[in-house]
Amino acid sequence: MSSLSGRPAVRRVVSLVPSLTEAVARSAPGLLVGATDWCEHPAGLGVVRVGGTKNPDVARIAALAPDLVLANEEENRAPDLGALRAAGLEVLVTEVRTLEQAFAELERVLVRGCGLARPAWLDDARDAWRDVRATAPLTPAVVPVWRRPWMVLGRDTFAGDVLARLGIANVHAGHADRYPRIPLPELNSCGAELVVLPDEPYRFGADDGPECFPGLPSALVSGRHLTWYGPSLTQAPALLGAALRAASR
Repeated sequence: MSSLSGRPAVRRVVSLVPSLTEAVARSAPGLLVGATDWCEHPAGLGVVRVGGTKNPDVARIAALAPDLVLANEEENRAPDLGALRAAGLEVLVTEVRTLEQAFAELERVLVRGCGLARPAWLDDARDAWRDVRATAPLTPAVVPVWRRPWMVLGRDTFAGDVLARLGIANVHAGHADRYPRIPLPELNSCGAELVVLPDEPYRFGADDGPECFPGLPSALVSGRHLTWYGPSLTQAPALLGAALRAASR
């Protein structure tokens, strides 16, 4: 199968996005030659590490001579992607702000970009979400992603769309910023009935986060299943749904 640019299927890929790293590694073991320091899945991935998502080592990536570099408009910085292109590398940049967009971009990366057959796990992921429907009314929730300073999900985020499908209404979905900084007193008085605390990017846990919201039940959820778009989507509705229901009891 041909790749996105019409040439034969690529043989060497560098991924600057943890979700896409897992997606490619699961679909075509051996295709990846480089990934960021944050690419922790699948476990034991034996590829060259090329720095972080926000500070990739352009020279190291170029030295790997990849046929394709995978990036994301939110995870990676435009100047770094420009430097990679200036080094003569092909860079495929994804945009993922909804679940449906995630499925479309995964197919673009794997099938059109890498020239692979559509992986079975992608169909499994679609099937896992096919009958997930939120029932009204949705539960208003605040969704922190960082503290010191406090930052929360705002408008147009993949995680916000995932939560909406599971019956959670992000109270800051109408904010002008996608990840606004909001003082803790405002978070506690915003009308939320639940606080959703993922374990990444900030590692919220039972002893780090819930104590700041004494008037709200806390749902401790897997950040990977809330924010990653890849093979984890097959388990996400069941795992996230269970955690949200447990917090509401």
